[in-house]
Amino acid sequence: MKEQDKKRIVWFCRDILLAAALIALDQWTKALAVAKLKGGEAFVILRNVFELEYLENRGSAFGMFQGKKVFLLIVGVVFMAFLCYFLYKAPTEKRFVPLRLLAAFIMAGGIGNMIDRFVLGYVVDFFSFVLIHFPVFNVADIYITVSTILLAILLIFVYKEEELTFLWKTKRGKAKDDKSGE
Repeated sequence: MKEQDKKRIVWFCRDILLAAALIALDQWTKALAVAKLKGGEAFVILRNVFELEYLENRGSAFGMFQGKKVFLLIVGVVFMAFLCYFLYKAPTEKRFVPLRLLAAFIMAGGIGNMIDRFVLGYVVDFFSFVLIHFPVFNVADIYITVSTILLAILLIFVYKEEELTFLWKTKRGKAKDDKSGE
């Protein structure tokens, strides 16, 4: 096995371990929400601003796709497979560490919510910004939302298109749409 392949596997395992730790944190907070908030009144942190309120979300973000559990699981599995591919293929240089971290956070959020959907049939949400009537959300949602925004910023302003060719290179090292030399 080449040294670069070994390094890629080590980085991939680190990314997966980070995602696993983040999933554990998400699941722990959801278990706390079930134990402390389910069936009770909202716990007020800042009156008329922020509360902890138990909610069972049977849809996806912002309550979309209500009752579409199988669809959401299929989309989730496909997206998680893409993220695994991304993490495995991503360069191991320091410059790409932010991309890898954000992908691991997005993966953790997706898997955390998929666990709820599969095991419970719904996602446990509990953070509520009542000041702006924002949808109730959870730690996994924070992972996904914040990381996706930061990822978009990095892809637009930091990384050049040619630095991201690792996503579509073939085994011969050429981009799929590169016809030069054939």
